[in-house]
Amino acid sequence: MVEVIKSITRVNYPDALGFMEQRVDDILSGKKEELIWLLEHPPIYTAGTTAQNHDLINQLNLPVFRTGRGGQYTYHGPGQRVIYIMLNLNTRGKSIRAFVNKLQDWIIITLKDYDVIGSVRRGRIGIWIDPKENTSLGPLREEKKIAALGIRIRKWVSFHGVAINIKPDLTHFQGIVPCGIREFGVTSLSELGIETTYDEFDERFINNFHVIF
Repeated sequence: MVEVIKSITRVNYPDALGFMEQRVDDILSGKKEELIWLLEHPPIYTAGTTAQNHDLINQLNLPVFRTGRGGQYTYHGPGQRVIYIMLNLNTRGKSIRAFVNKLQDWIIITLKDYDVIGSVRRGRIGIWIDPKENTSLGPLREEKKIAALGIRIRKWVSFHGVAINIKPDLTHFQGIVPCGIREFGVTSLSELGIETTYDEFDERFINNFHVIF
């Protein structure tokens, strides 16, 4: 069984880290089940293990938190659905590459539920929206990222996870070079002309978990 938790109020990033650390320990000891946690953070920049200082362009009065997940700088804030995924890869296959591929596929098939075609790109972390593949969407002239991934593995139990842009303030991404990629911007479902709620998105996302995993 995989437990699913949805936080109604915003969760401070350091509190989320503490919760995940404890949950990983509990999964390893057999005290708790695997977990999918859906939440939203107050506005914050987080720096992964490979973050470069020069990629923090303008802090915009937002806090910056250095964390142990993989990846570089990213932004979390209202309007962005964050999903932390604590799965035991000891029983699901000890392959980080396969796990990341499944996370990507999970996001892609959920976007497809909204008639959005998401893609992966070699050398670029995240899920990308290409205007050539999405001709019916809103004002999209170049490829933009709609979802970020950043995971950590401890004794083959995963934590951290993915973030999908539903309707965040996209100007906050201008304070950083998201994931170290300067050439392309960031988009959201809302910018693409698609309005949804967390409840609707969460239901589709969780249903698709069982398709991929």
